Amino acid sequence: MKRGQKVSIQAGHQGGSVLKDPAHRWQWHALDAAVGAVTADCTECGLCVKHCAFLQRHGTPRAMAVQADPRHGNGLMAAYECSLCGLCHAVCPFGVNPAQFFLEQRREAVLRGVGPLAAHQPLLAYERKGTSRPYSLYALPEGCTTVFFPGCTFAGTRAEAVLAILEHLQQSIPALGIVLDCCTKPSHDLGRQDYFLAMFGEMKDFLVAQGVRTVLVACPNCYKVFQSYGSPLQVRTIYERLTEEALPRQDLLRGTVTLHDPCVLRHEPAVQDAVRSLVHHVGLQVMEMPNSRERTLCCGEGGAVGLVNPALGRHWAVARGRQAENCPVVTYCAGCAGQLRRFMPTVHVVDLLLDGKAALAGKARVSRSPFTYWKRLRLKATLKRRFSSARLRERTFQPKP
Repeated sequence: MKRGQKVSIQAGHQGGSVLKDPAHRWQWHALDAAVGAVTADCTECGLCVKHCAFLQRHGTPRAMAVQADPRHGNGLMAAYECSLCGLCHAVCPFGVNPAQFFLEQRREAVLRGVGPLAAHQPLLAYERKGTSRPYSLYALPEGCTTVFFPGCTFAGTRAEAVLAILEHLQQSIPALGIVLDCCTKPSHDLGRQDYFLAMFGEMKDFLVAQGVRTVLVACPNCYKVFQSYGSPLQVRTIYERLTEEALPRQDLLRGTVTLHDPCVLRHEPAVQDAVRSLVHHVGLQVMEMPNSRERTLCCGEGGAVGLVNPALGRHWAVARGRQAENCPVVTYCAGCAGQLRRFMPTVHVVDLLLDGKAALAGKARVSRSPFTYWKRLRLKATLKRRFSSARLRERTFQPKP
């Protein structure tokens, strides 16, 4: 398959066989409930379709739900073209949540052995590296109750920033630990729910058993996973924490930027406010895009859509570029930053905090693949030396088939 080519998800992958294993009936019920919610409450007003290229291609949520048959697996694979960004839910006047329906379809596809698609394998390989022994590290000092969880992409693209943030936060949290691992949200979003629950559950149980109570994350996707599945752990973003800290001084910047709110945090106003506060702290003004905060757009990476239908992925990024109106874009997701910078000048808010002038000039210290893998290994080696007296762990757990 050529790079950029759309992956076929048509006939032959639509299901059509009845699952007879009683152990899978829980998923029928979950998909049934999602189908029922959409068919009962969607009025086909067209508001979500107006905002979404995926729905413009496939029809209203109600039309797609009516065609779905949980017991025969009809129409499952179109769900892999949805970015799961939740904009449909945000704009719906009746509170319908089609993204949950599409996620349940993905889970059903996995149970039937037709999902994920071959195009998703590079993403799953990336995830496996993140949870592997060579790339993972748990460094927990004596008395550690809070850990910094930078996430895979942030650690790979901004390893030096991870160390700088860690050192800064240790001034107010002396027993701060750090965890290099993957939250396995790719598996979650691709419908591999059993695998996701096993992998994330093992991580969570270990941290809780070690006395950890709070996780500080840099990655919005990690935030969502810990928020949804991490109880009793509490999760906060480093951006909220940094607004409470005395930040290092730097010359104030001048100018105006616009903000891209990651879609996974569309319902987190405290995080959104914190990032805007940090941007103002360095002297910049913020021009809000038409779609911001709760109604933000996906960057194009959500739901791994770009691997299946690159045109849809590009659609979201190009739409973001039009709304930015040639203004530099600031975001607080390393994945969004990497995706959007292919279409417009984009920086991570941490880049602004560490060296704002260099960031706005396009000279921030950002690594790109394949050097990101080497950066993660080097970061791990540095942390092992710095935490030599702490309890150290490397991940070796793998779920049973």
